[in-house]
Amino acid sequence: MKPLHILIMLVFSVSNGIIPSCDAQSITDMDGNTYTTVKIGSQTWLGQNLNVSKFRNGDLITEAKTDEAWEKASMEKKPAWCYYEASAENGKIYGKLYNWFAVNDPRGLAPKGWHIPSDKEWNTLSTALGGDETSGGKLKEKGTTHWKSPNNDATNESGFTALPGGLNYSYGTFVKLGTTGYWWTTIEDGDDTAILNSLNYEDGTLFNLFLNKGVGISVRCVKD
Repeated sequence: MKPLHILIMLVFSVSNGIIPSCDAQSITDMDGNTYTTVKIGSQTWLGQNLNVSKFRNGDLITEAKTDEAWEKASMEKKPAWCYYEASAENGKIYGKLYNWFAVNDPRGLAPKGWHIPSDKEWNTLSTALGGDETSGGKLKEKGTTHWKSPNNDATNESGFTALPGGLNYSYGTFVKLGTTGYWWTTIEDGDDTAILNSLNYEDGTLFNLFLNKGVGISVRCVKD
């Protein structure tokens, strides 16, 4: 017989729609990077930020290594990626930062069988974790190894392990590493802006925002 406290924990998790089970299946992208997967409610997500440099058909995505190159890609509305402050070491932890033109490219940024989530799919994730006011804390990695102190309300009980990868403005200025994580959706908010979701170190809220499509931020993928 299982101890009573384990049964209580299981009942609590299921009743809140939280099933943070790490899938034994690992996913490999076009560069050979591997990702864990995590099931949350009815969805399965990658357990890390995307770090691929090629589209699904093998075409290279432009790496913008300078502020000028990044701004040029934004102005020309062309797909591009960068590491935070051009540091490959940051990429090992936080993945690549992509502009929205890479996210929306028909050649496909996500691994086969996966896709970049819509705003509705992020809403489904948030609802499974109790809504925007509390879901952020359940998505954030615990502690202050990567998040700035105090990283309030972070429990990572979902297993999503969200990290604060920061962003690169469309004109090429890096900000917010360690304090804020941003993730694109596929949904436009106008000719020049698109919708994203954001978490910060100060509380456990999941924020729904929009930014210029030329901004570089993180990407998570959800299973088809």
